[in-house]
Amino acid sequence: MSRKQQLLKRHRRNKRLGVLASLVLLVALGLFAWWWLPLVLLPVLWAAHEAWFADHLFYTPGEDYAYRFGEHTHEAPVTLREGVLKADVPLQGDETLVLEVRVKSNWLGRLLDPRVELQGAGLADRQTFERGVAGVRYLNLTGLAAPLQAGSLRVRGRHCRLQGEPRLWVTPSVELQRRRVMVIAPHADDAELAAYGLYSQAEETWVVTLTAGEIEAEHYQQMGLGKAEAARLKGRLRAWDSIAVPRWAGVPEARCVQLGYFCLQLPAMQAAPGQPAASREADMADIRPFRQFNPFPLPGDQDGAPTWQNLLADLRALLELARPEVLVMPHPQLDPHPDHICAQAAVLEALQGLAWQPQTLLCYANHLHDNDRWPMGDSGDGVALPPQLQADQAWAPCSLVLSLATQRDKAMALGMMHDLQPSAPFKRRLRRLLQRWLAGRRPSPYGENEFFRKAVRRHELFWRREL
Repeated sequence: MSRKQQLLKRHRRNKRLGVLASLVLLVALGLFAWWWLPLVLLPVLWAAHEAWFADHLFYTPGEDYAYRFGEHTHEAPVTLREGVLKADVPLQGDETLVLEVRVKSNWLGRLLDPRVELQGAGLADRQTFERGVAGVRYLNLTGLAAPLQAGSLRVRGRHCRLQGEPRLWVTPSVELQRRRVMVIAPHADDAELAAYGLYSQAEETWVVTLTAGEIEAEHYQQMGLGKAEAARLKGRLRAWDSIAVPRWAGVPEARCVQLGYFCLQLPAMQAAPGQPAASREADMADIRPFRQFNPFPLPGDQDGAPTWQNLLADLRALLELARPEVLVMPHPQLDPHPDHICAQAAVLEALQGLAWQPQTLLCYANHLHDNDRWPMGDSGDGVALPPQLQADQAWAPCSLVLSLATQRDKAMALGMMHDLQPSAPFKRRLRRLLQRWLAGRRPSPYGENEFFRKAVRRHELFWRREL
């Protein structure tokens, strides 16, 4: 069982205990006080839970985030006086800038999402944190170098305040746009969620999707299809998405590849490298039907077996063909999805012994262990650093700024992804409505799926290592 699954199991157990205790209290009030009181309180308590306590937050908001940024990042002198932030160091303007600061919510910040608003030189941003936040957090100031250096960057806490002396961390920029970039996507839409802004601006981009993402096809079962047939249809659609959607960003079809392995089966493949791992739901053990849109053959096409050995052979062939200078893939510690963890491991294993080696590794996190809502806040906001409570390894942050036009193009790319199109369940829609009325949360203007809010942002955030 993964760490996230353990945390979710503990969260659900505690939630059930809380519900049971509340029911016992209400029954006691009904029996010994006012019989009608439980009938009034039950819907009120349920609405309060949905508005304020339904987030999956597996740590306390009072805990400090912890980061080590490594040798590529250095600390620069900075002062915060009367709400104005000034960096006492020359800046080029394209650095990744991170401000370490202690954030403390006020009483209203326990009901409404606390955020820090940044404004200066005609630029504005805001970054949101957990309700009840009371600890060290990391603001992303990338793109605000001009007002920061000029001493005109105003910093204002809404439903919170900044405490103590801030620390500014500066990571020099690395050239990305004029280099060959390969984005490794465990599933169709991972490349767009994490790196649409990056790959749409790169001089040469390859998008390599590892799995067909065929499982959890209930939406297609509602059309009258059986479970296996629905899964196969969903896999075909997502395979098409992985080839077609990058064309929206100008990536040629000849550089978009779908490997067609089965969703959530990469861990089983890794555990037994020569043993095929068939689809959980599609009644398939051959990956070739999901590869029909590929522009050229790959080693795994010979037998179509869903094995780790075939995956490594496919990746080695692609790495030797594309010769990427920048590799973009899931973060091995921050992103807990089992397919994401295995995707990163497979690429690193495939690189062993190859004559061509990339120079830069960029990692992203589309999922987190501890906070399903990160990045918090609204579409278009900046992306603060995610929660991390132990700094086990040093990584240099690398953040890109996306123009409003690029954000809109990214939203349209996500809208083309079939997996993000079905309507949310009724309970989730009702919860969002209550959160909008009671907690002040705004829906994304781009779409109903939660990834439109989380991914269409002012920043794309990566973690960098030189190889």
